[in-house]
Amino acid sequence: MEKIIEESVCCYPFLSYLCSKRTLIMNKRPFYLVFTVLLTVCAGVLPAKAQYYKSTPENHYLQLRDELESQQRSTDEQKEALWKMVGTGSFQAMMYMGHYLKDASLSKVAASVAASIALNHKEFDGKAMRDLLRKARPLLRGKQLKAVDNFLRTRQKGGFFSIFDGKTLKGWKGLVDNPIKRATMSTAEMAEKQKTADEAMRRDWKVMDGELVYVGSGFDNICTIDKYRDFEMYVDWRLDPAGKEPDAGVYLRGTPQVQIWDTARVNVGAQVGSGGLYNNQKHQSKPLRVADNQLGKWNSFLIRMVGDRVSVWLNGVKVVDNVVMENYWDRSQPIPANDQIELQAHGSRVYFRDIYIRRL
Repeated sequence: MEKIIEESVCCYPFLSYLCSKRTLIMNKRPFYLVFTVLLTVCAGVLPAKAQYYKSTPENHYLQLRDELESQQRSTDEQKEALWKMVGTGSFQAMMYMGHYLKDASLSKVAASVAASIALNHKEFDGKAMRDLLRKARPLLRGKQLKAVDNFLRTRQKGGFFSIFDGKTLKGWKGLVDNPIKRATMSTAEMAEKQKTADEAMRRDWKVMDGELVYVGSGFDNICTIDKYRDFEMYVDWRLDPAGKEPDAGVYLRGTPQVQIWDTARVNVGAQVGSGGLYNNQKHQSKPLRVADNQLGKWNSFLIRMVGDRVSVWLNGVKVVDNVVMENYWDRSQPIPANDQIELQAHGSRVYFRDIYIRRL
């Protein structure tokens, strides 16, 4: 119960006053009852205060990265921050080390951090990790170098690969209608519509500082050229706090959607948090808990889809647990078995980065 109280006070700070006076106004059991009632009411009508990098390994990485990129630090302080990323055991932290492999003062530390995470988390194996280790290898020494060499001699079995290179829109296309309508189009009709959609995509989506950014003013999705069946996907995202209605999402197999929004927008129910399967009607649509970081800060999704069932981790917290995703386009049919992934923009600027996927 004390843990629940601690987390609730973070989300609804005014409850801290009640906690500070509890020993003066009532004994333990009545206090717990009153607190539970108030918390239930708050959760239904008030927006939870999004956390500024609440304590999880994934958020520790995001916080360290934010500090590295937004604050002036000495070389020793930068090295210390990089070393701390080993403790996160995070896939995104491991891949981030690639940014420093050409930095003369930080490259050896970054290479060692990447190797440490990789060797301790073989579940991250894949083209992305092996390419990183091959780049890091010349900077490694001793036992770590030997361990990396031994690992690279093993056979790669699938694994994570990048679907956004941070430099171009290669591998991405504009949105043409929905999966049901696309299936009825002739090759010529599809090609003509795709040409128009690609022009809009190149106008509205830009690569800026290694990030995939929506700069348009309407509603538009950018789509993978490749299609996916069962998969796991990492993607970091950030909403623009200056946006009129900060809102976005991730479409799975062309179907809406894993929701992203500003938790302060209680008029549309956003106080429940991001990560839920927003368009579900029969099955769970809301996330299990609020795990969003403060508006304007980076967040990280891990999305797993097998068959029609979806699990979502937001900043290391499971917010969707093996829930059926319904076919928004025709609820009498199951979700498509094989289709594109789409990043949605909903009228305001949104940023995506570090997008990796593996087929299951």
